[in-house]
Amino acid sequence: MTPTEVTGPPNATRLIMHWIDFPDDRFVVNGLPWWSETSPHLIRLPERYKDRVRDAVWGLAQAPSGARVRFATDATALGLKLHYPRLNHMNNMPRIGQLGVDVYVDGEYWRPVFPAGDDHDLEAVAFDGMPAQRREICLYASLYAPVQVQAIGLSEDATVGAPAAFAVEKPVAYYGSSITQGGCASRAGMSYQAIVSRALNVDFVNLGFSGNGRGEPELAEAMAEIDASCYVLDWAVNCPTLDECEERYAPFLQIIRDARPDTPVICVTPIFSTNEILNPETAKQEAMREIIRGAVRERVEAGDEMVRLVEGYRMLGPDDREGLVDMTHPNDIGFVSMARGLEPHLRAVLGV
Repeated sequence: MTPTEVTGPPNATRLIMHWIDFPDDRFVVNGLPWWSETSPHLIRLPERYKDRVRDAVWGLAQAPSGARVRFATDATALGLKLHYPRLNHMNNMPRIGQLGVDVYVDGEYWRPVFPAGDDHDLEAVAFDGMPAQRREICLYASLYAPVQVQAIGLSEDATVGAPAAFAVEKPVAYYGSSITQGGCASRAGMSYQAIVSRALNVDFVNLGFSGNGRGEPELAEAMAEIDASCYVLDWAVNCPTLDECEERYAPFLQIIRDARPDTPVICVTPIFSTNEILNPETAKQEAMREIIRGAVRERVEAGDEMVRLVEGYRMLGPDDREGLVDMTHPNDIGFVSMARGLEPHLRAVLGV
């Protein structure tokens, strides 16, 4: 640990922070199944996939949606040093949701840490002046921007230990679109995967790629590499045509099933979009739902007892339009609805 003086929140006294360079074995990284290959970079695909996936997918993989740093500590103060290789500016998503690292303490939301201006380097105090007692810390990495955790600061004489175990040993692995990646949550802890995972105390992996969840076989192979407790497929809407969706959906399922014959797979149909009302003649969502239903039905009829259909329309439907930011992407209200809709299905397949 290297002690330095840092400034806490407004009106706080200066405090001595001991910085631990990241990564460090005392800090557990979850949500990055290839961490042994990618460390110290919080990225969602290993380098060996760079030439196998489209450039857009590889670029989006640099944003660590779903990555978490977890540990237990009795620190009275907690600080973070972060570096942002680039600062994103999206129209339909708040800056905190794009860039922010969410701090959770004992399972409860505490605060976001994010760059307020154009400075790519950030040193921040998440809390100070707390009683010296054991706490579970979970840091949710940014949803839509690359971020590097350079160091984690703790108060003098603080101890660091392993976080509490999850209820299920293996993570739930998600593949999908911008909605899966977390667009347009207000902050990292409000993606629907994060919400339902806290409710069930389960780990998760997020392979959502904004605008690029098109079901390529390379991504099915990446999913199949993950030793998961369940796979959740929440893609289709990024396919530019119905033909592409139909050509890819069943083969995507087959690749996962060939590699993981006994792992549950949940197939989620598209949630409601106001485009279905405003432009019904061009909306493709219902046709895509039928493609997914048909692919699942074929597997069930062939004897696959570990595949399950979940209707996204029931998770977020036309009566839930307050849960949309634009015509398509959920806000926090929408993500809570999606998490609640998915929760009973995950409970059933995971036995929690």
